[in-house]
Amino acid sequence: EVSAIVIDLGSHTCKAGYAGEDAPKAVFPSVVGCIDQMDADDDKENNDSETNNNNVDSNKPKGKRRLYVGSQALGFRRDHMEVVSPLKDGVVVDWDIVDSIWDHALKDCLLVDPKEHPMLLAEPSSNTQQQRERTAELMFEKYKVPALFLAKNAVLTSFASGRATSVVVDSGGGSTTVAPVHDGYVLQKAVSSSPIGGEFLTDCLMKSLESKGIVIKPRYSFKRKEIQPGVFQTVDVDFPHTTESYKLYSQRVIASDIKECVCRAPDTPYDESAYSNIPMTPYELPDGQTIEIGSDRFKIPDILFNPPLAQTIPGMDNFAEISPSVRGLPQMVIESINRCDVDIRKELFGSILLAGGTASMQQLKERLEKDLLEESPQAARVKVLASGNATERRFRFAVV
Repeated sequence: EVSAIVIDLGSHTCKAGYAGEDAPKAVFPSVVGCIDQMDADDDKENNDSETNNNNVDSNKPKGKRRLYVGSQALGFRRDHMEVVSPLKDGVVVDWDIVDSIWDHALKDCLLVDPKEHPMLLAEPSSNTQQQRERTAELMFEKYKVPALFLAKNAVLTSFASGRATSVVVDSGGGSTTVAPVHDGYVLQKAVSSSPIGGEFLTDCLMKSLESKGIVIKPRYSFKRKEIQPGVFQTVDVDFPHTTESYKLYSQRVIASDIKECVCRAPDTPYDESAYSNIPMTPYELPDGQTIEIGSDRFKIPDILFNPPLAQTIPGMDNFAEISPSVRGLPQMVIESINRCDVDIRKELFGSILLAGGTASMQQLKERLEKDLLEESPQAARVKVLASGNATERRFRFAVV
């Protein structure tokens, strides 16, 4: 009797574990470090020579590049290491990287032989036939799995909360998707998505801090020495061959932690004048400097409800091109439900489920419920449900 293995490759993190357990055994970033072998070979021949930092071409065969997967491998800075993601808009664009991520999950984290376990893979609601075929081909031909099932993210979330019919609001790293599920099937025609996810909010926070003169130093760029008990001195370290993508990845890790620690959704739509005098919240950066965060604590999460707010942040002007088509969370939910059959709308309004890392932000459930009550039809009884346990909310298949 062997339990099935569940793998959920999200846009921000990859989760892997055993079916029936409360939480995944392994959670690590879905991006990988990638070094072009030509760069690495040049460095080996002559460590002192300045090598040309080529951009990684994702079409090169696996033998030409070295991939580093997992939090520990990515946490170690290497010369010329680019940070690349196998996904673009939720669709796999680099199967080599996906292959190395699955390898890491099965062999390094779970320490299992895939030939002995059935496999359940979570896939986005918008997955194409071609992507599914490629996934099945890899799983059967390379990993030789005995059985494979591809399940839609929204269906897993719905079943995990004990419901066969619901509206799943999945706000992850790369995007936010609203998918109605009826009797265990996703109603494709009513699925709506928005490019605003956790990573977009993290970018907004970084730009906002930069405009106030706060620079987030990546962990590899300094050393801390203790000169007296409790007194530290920070010394900057220079690594000229560090790529821009690795620097940005390292800064994002810190900015993401700031967001998770201090941000919370405001009870009412964000208003600059009302929030300008709120008390500041301190946060200590890894280099020892303490920053104070004020109205941004509420402004950044409110972008989920009011996307044009992002344009008021210095440096986010390029968002103006896509903003007319991006809707706030309550509008997306109502629009999705209205595209469904009239007979099931009442039931859908009564079970709106929150899932994904961004959805576990404080006060998000209460604010969404409040906005939906104002905008939904009078007869609808709106109920937004989110697991009380933040871990369960982050990992959709906690009880599949």
